[in-house]
Amino acid sequence: MAIRMIIVDDHPVVRDGLRGIFAGDDTFEVVGEAADGPEALVVAMRTNPDVVLMDLRMPKMSGAEVIRRLREQTPGIRVLVLTTFDDDADVLPAIEQGATGYLLKDTPRADLRRAVQAAARGETVLSPSVAGVLTQRMRMPEQRTLSRREVEVLGLIARGATNREVAAKLFITEATVKTHVLHIFAKLEVNDRAAAVAAAYETGLLRPAGESDQRLLEKAPDQGAS
Repeated sequence: MAIRMIIVDDHPVVRDGLRGIFAGDDTFEVVGEAADGPEALVVAMRTNPDVVLMDLRMPKMSGAEVIRRLREQTPGIRVLVLTTFDDDADVLPAIEQGATGYLLKDTPRADLRRAVQAAARGETVLSPSVAGVLTQRMRMPEQRTLSRREVEVLGLIARGATNREVAAKLFITEATVKTHVLHIFAKLEVNDRAAAVAAAYETGLLRPAGESDQRLLEKAPDQGAS
């Protein structure tokens, strides 16, 4: 029986190219396409595919959210991510929400076909760079993983901001800032602000001037904004 699949990507040319990879092979049947997350949910509900081959960054809905909703909506569905992004800000949420595999768009055609077959069997398929990201995260002590908000707070502290200034900048209360600072101290196993900043630079949680704040935030898991 052919593997029923849908292709989800916001670029029509990419969808056409992917459809061409599987055309003419009786092992696969492309039963639908979608250009964004909401459309993917509708198409998946209508076609009941075995595998969803999808890009990660698309309009209207984040890739991780699409994966979560697909998994809730159609239990047993396999989601194989095919994207150009392999940093932990993209990889980790996708895997956490239940992606069966994560490949990059430079994957050879034959490997992509084999990956779809493996995904349909429920096997995890990862590109080497993505596997490296996951391995590095597993080796990182959990207590040293700061939330996005904690990285924001620590970044401002590193630039000399007081708790009051941090609160004003982030539109939160000073009490909330103090709570974040205490959590940062505990996770980094330090006792003061200077030591926290030093530990953050040493472990790569913060980078010296030259790497943008946005880039830093992309590397931190989103664990709430407060």
